[in-house]
Amino acid sequence: MPFIICLVFVFSCNKESKRITVSENKHKSEAVSLENSHIVVNYNNYYKEAAYYCKVNNLNQDKFILIDLGLHSGYKRFFVYDFKKKEVSKSYMVSHGCGDNRWGGTSSKNNASMSNEFDSHCSSVGKYVVLDRGVSQWGIKVNYVLQGKEKSNFNARKRAIVLHSWEAVSDDEVYPKGTPEGWGCPAVSNESMREIDELLKANKKVLLWVVKS
Repeated sequence: MPFIICLVFVFSCNKESKRITVSENKHKSEAVSLENSHIVVNYNNYYKEAAYYCKVNNLNQDKFILIDLGLHSGYKRFFVYDFKKKEVSKSYMVSHGCGDNRWGGTSSKNNASMSNEFDSHCSSVGKYVVLDRGVSQWGIKVNYVLQGKEKSNFNARKRAIVLHSWEAVSDDEVYPKGTPEGWGCPAVSNESMREIDELLKANKKVLLWVVKS
């Protein structure tokens, strides 16, 4: 009986680890290590595809942003990738849409719902181009328009999906707790947005790619 209990426990732990791990890789240039865990997520194929996409679509070839909503929302999952250095230069916390759940709650911290439909209150996967800097009613009062470039996110502008800051988002990882959920916009902390704002003022036509690994 003790042996069976141990097997059940090991299987349960392995299942949880696989749920949030894409693959492991020891090369720093290809992988992201989550601060509060020993998990290393390999995004190398995304980096390669992003580099090609930016080149053929005449987008910024210095930096791009990858957001992985497949990760638990208590982890940092907003990554700024430097094409020239071939490494993640910064990582931040980011919220996702609440869907049918309560706004400001964390009900879907383990499994964010995705949708491109109006009034779905969900985030949308896909590639976006970061466009105009605008005025927001949230956070530090700065936002950036996101132009969806794929079938999965082409309604982004009409849905008013923008990158902005929100006081409810933490600077640091909060796992096993989650990040408060909004109505579909990728929202970061105020301090994070100050850094991202400087990056986006210096780099135009940046690719922002939302994935769910």
